[in-house]
Amino acid sequence: MAPRAVRLVIRDPDLHRSRLTSGFRLILAIPHFLWLAGWFSLAALVAIANWIATLITGSPSPMLHRFLAAYVRYAAHVVSYVTLAADPFPGFTGRAGSYPIDLEIEDPGRQNRWVTGFRLLLAVPAIILADLMMGFGTSASGGWGTQAGGLVATVALLSWFVIVARGEIPRGFRDALAYSIGYSAQVNGYAFLLTDRYPNSDPAVYEAANAYRSDPIRLTVDDDLRRSRLTTFFRGLLAIPHLVFATLWGLAVFFALIANWFVTLFRGRPADGLARFLTRYVRYTTHVWAYTLLIANPFPGFTGLPGSYPVDVEVEAPVQQNRWVTGFRILLAIPALLIQSALNTLAFVAGVFIWFYALARGSAPQGLRNLGVYALRYNAQTNGYLFLLTERYPYTGPSAGWQLSLEAPADLPA
Repeated sequence: MAPRAVRLVIRDPDLHRSRLTSGFRLILAIPHFLWLAGWFSLAALVAIANWIATLITGSPSPMLHRFLAAYVRYAAHVVSYVTLAADPFPGFTGRAGSYPIDLEIEDPGRQNRWVTGFRLLLAVPAIILADLMMGFGTSASGGWGTQAGGLVATVALLSWFVIVARGEIPRGFRDALAYSIGYSAQVNGYAFLLTDRYPNSDPAVYEAANAYRSDPIRLTVDDDLRRSRLTTFFRGLLAIPHLVFATLWGLAVFFALIANWFVTLFRGRPADGLARFLTRYVRYTTHVWAYTLLIANPFPGFTGLPGSYPVDVEVEAPVQQNRWVTGFRILLAIPALLIQSALNTLAFVAGVFIWFYALARGSAPQGLRNLGVYALRYNAQTNGYLFLLTERYPYTGPSAGWQLSLEAPADLPA
């Protein structure tokens, strides 16, 4: 995998946040909003000049490159401040190394003229994905204009409540924000011709990816990225029997969940039989969505057996759980369900992009496949928490723990 020409780095891992400045963060950021809007207006004109220079000479102008790099870096600083991914008030210059969440941007190099000529058209899928992460206007304004339902908007809102209460941001929240900001910065860098390397959506290659977690609910991936063009084309139709069966199974799960809640509330741990039944359902729905969204290729079985699918779920045996946490489990799960909804939207769009790519090339792009894996892992952990299979809260940040099994074969494009 080629290195990223625009790379987000976390220079200060401190998770402490000032309650006072966090409480008034949007008001404090107003000067930056105004400065960012004015800088973007000029950056758009400079980007056109840079496009013409790159088209003629085959490489960007060093002077224009520095100006646009400072803008992209400054936009990342502002987004990090507004979304609470970082705490200090940022400067107004976009100077490298001046903020806890920063960008490293390579010097200008040769770029393909054909790719340069059609840059905006080629960037459309990445722009759409970045807008879903960050909100409307990501590629145009550096991502500070967020929309309700986006991953960053949702996580930033939840972070605000946690910080006001505890004075620090959860590690998973910060990492999810950093991943989204890093991807958005790559999209801006690609659109402004800072590089002709296409933005990489793979969560596992970002610095924010946590490779050291051992959660009671985990995803294992053994997929070679190959996709059958025939089954890819009819994937939506082929998935209908599974979607119907999952719905019917879900009716039984509803009553099993109620029974498991009462058992766990009185005994302090789930019933083994109910836990096995609910685990099968979590695993089965993961198989179904992996197939439907082209995150894996084989047609799944209908039983949710462990080890029966390339994208699988491992669930540890149930243990003793806190009765208070059990009693309020549905209320406690609401933040996770909101994040789950945002990640599901990303996974759906990634699946649409994989569909077009797989029809053309017979394989799935690793970055989009791994983004889908990220969403499926969070789904499985959220459902497991809601179904009382574990009381460990879902981890919001991206994970790199499964990356070793995700490398593309040498004969396939990554």
